[in-house]
Parts: sequence; structure tokens; C-alpha cells
Amino acid sequence: MNLYEELKWRGILYDATEGADEAVNKEKVTGYIGFDPTAASLHVGSLLQIMNLARLQRAGHTPLAIVGGGTGLIGDPSGKTKERQLLTKEKADENLRGIKEQLSRFLDFDAKDNPAKIINNYDWLGKISYIDFLRDVGKYFTINSMLARESVKRRLESEDGISFTEFSYMLLQAYDFLVLYDQEKCTLQMGGSDQWGNIIAGADLIRRLRGGKAYGIVSPLVTTASGIKFGKTEAGAIWLDAELTSPYRYYQFWLNTDDADVINYLKYFTWLTQDEIAALAASMENQPEKREAQRTLAKELTRMTHGDDALESAEKATAVLFGGEIEGLKASEVADIFQDVPSSELAADDLSGDGIGMIDLLANSGVSKSKGEARRLLQGGGVYLNNRKVADFQQSVTGNDAIEGKFLVIRKGRKNYHLVKVV
Repeated sequence: MNLYEELKWRGILYDATEGADEAVNKEKVTGYIGFDPTAASLHVGSLLQIMNLARLQRAGHTPLAIVGGGTGLIGDPSGKTKERQLLTKEKADENLRGIKEQLSRFLDFDAKDNPAKIINNYDWLGKISYIDFLRDVGKYFTINSMLARESVKRRLESEDGISFTEFSYMLLQAYDFLVLYDQEKCTLQMGGSDQWGNIIAGADLIRRLRGGKAYGIVSPLVTTASGIKFGKTEAGAIWLDAELTSPYRYYQFWLNTDDADVINYLKYFTWLTQDEIAALAASMENQPEKREAQRTLAKELTRMTHGDDALESAEKATAVLFGGEIEGLKASEVADIFQDVPSSELAADDLSGDGIGMIDLLANSGVSKSKGEARRLLQGGGVYLNNRKVADFQQSVTGNDAIEGKFLVIRKGRKNYHLVKVV
């Protein structure tokens, strides 16, 4: 299957310029997608475009990841209701380093015939003078056409309006396309549907100044079935950097995908084939309680983003919530897993020597309302310490039971967890 047809069946082809299908199917092209360095990490909202660039490479084309060290200092108004806070050059450079490392997990920079490249557009935008830019680029754009852009019109109608800085962004992105056409023989730009106007502007500039043909392909903006912007959670963005979003949290994000979204996400974000995804759709229809589609999605994305070891840890951590073995987990992993469960504190001194009796621990932590209730729970066999059943109600808990000396995990019944923090 060729690239254009694959994008279509995966539901990630929103629009394309005339001739784009023939260009990617009959020629070897160089194509690019831009990434905004406004944070130290990319997040899952960028994942569709990262995958599109990877699909471009797997189809035999040469992918360019343009990290906007220059345009990131300005800010793209597309899809925004108000102006972004401007980055300093130092902060943009710092963010670039993290983004480059993340992209390397998806793109092959050592491929023999079509290695991926990461390029910073500050390399040229930081050098061109304002006078030269107005003469060489600005003269080819009319205010009328720029005002006709939907993103500009929305901002003009808002209370805050739009600054000249952001209004100029289209010219900068168009100039990017021209420079890449000259330096890298790049004839294709891809992006989200909100980038359509910027892409068309660049292709038009190439036609006017070089007499060349350039193309654009855009994907739909990803939303959930309920219409919420993809990747936004109550806790904030889901980052690709493991330091910002742990592999366990990342795995859980995908595992909790709604039934109405999971098949689309398998198409958008994985390498699974039509037949494999169809089988998962059938499984979801016939045995929805198994959530096989969600488990597969979580596995594929965690492995791709963080590697096999991180996936193994995330799966082990997930199993802990269902009574799996805690032994071997780090304290940091335990804190992550039980971040949202009730907790209490216990002085480390209480665990020294003979430690604290299990009855006292349950009562003092609030797991039971009284010592009498604690005794009944223990005699009934319904209490677990670090997911191991407490068989003796007279058992004592010492510092040796605390995970790395920091945590005790108490479970009452099948899934009522409580985290004791040793302080």
C-alpha cells in the first residue's frame, strides 16, 4: 500500500494539494513537518505528526523534522484564542535538545538511503535582516489574503485581537518551506489541518520565486469522541519525556482510552495493519470486558515511546493494582502507582525494633475505624500488606516491610488501597 492510500484508510488524510498523491506515490520526495519548541518535551498532541513523518520515511521518502527555534520565538496563532508567551532564545535552545532526543525514538537518523534529519529554522531565520525579509518575502503576500485566514479572522474578532508579531508568522513558515526547497530539495510539507493556510503560502512562494512545484498534505485535528481536544487531561499534558510523564502514567493514559476512540487511535498512532486492527475491533465487539484493544494500544505506544524495559515496568505496575506482586518495585514507582489513593504518614521510629502491630497500623492510618474493626478485618482474611495476605492478626510491621524504607501499601478487600508514607 502506498503512503497516500495508507493515510486515507487510517483516517489521517484531511486534505491535500493537487498532485500530492502522485508526488508521494511515483517519486522519492523530501518532506517536512514543523515542531514547536515551546516546552522541554513534545506531548501526545504531537504524536500524530511524528507518526506521519515516520510513515513518510517507511514509504521510502526522506523526512525532515524542523524544530522551530526561530518561529518558536514568535508563536503560531493557528488554533489559538490568545497570544502565546514569547520564549527566550536560551529557553528555546534548551527545549530543542529534549525534543531531538524524543524524535530519535520514532525516526531513523542512520538509514542508508533516506536518513531523517532534524533542522533548526533559527539557522536561517536568525540571520536574515528585517529589510531583506520584507523585500524578498513580504512583497509576495497581500494583506487581503492574510486577513482571510480563518485563524486570523477569529483573533481579529476577539477582544485581544492579534499582534503584528503573530500576524507575521505565516510569512516565516512560508520562508521555511522556500529555504528547505533550496537547501534540501524539499517539495512536501505535512501538518495538521490548522496549518493548511501556512502550507499553501509556502508552496505559493516556491512557485513565485523558483517556478517550482511544492505540495501539502494535512491531517485532521485529533479529538475524543466527546469532542475534547486529544491529549488534554485533568492532570495536564501527557508528555513524551519519561521525567515529565512516567511510563506507567503514559501506559495508563492509553489503557483508559474510551471504547469510542480506541480503534481510531490504533489507526492513528500504531503500525498495526488493517487486519490486526479489524481483529481488535471484533474483539471489542464480542468481548468488550477484556479491553484487548486498549491493552494493545497501551503496549504499542509505551514500547515505541519508552522501550521494552519501560513497558515491562508499566505492565508490572498496572498488575499491582489488581493484586500483583509489589516486590522489586522502586519507591518512586510505588509513589506513582498509588498517587491517587488515600494516604497517611507514619514515623520511621514506629517501625524500629519490634515495629508496630498490624491492628494498630490499620487503626492509626484510618484504614479501619477502630482496633476492634481492624481485628475483625484481619481475622476475616481481608487485609493485605504490600499485596501479601496478612495471615496472623498479631503480626508486627517493621522497617524491613517498608519499600525502600519509604512506603507501606495496605489493601482492604479486592481493591481498596491505602498508602502509608514513612517519614
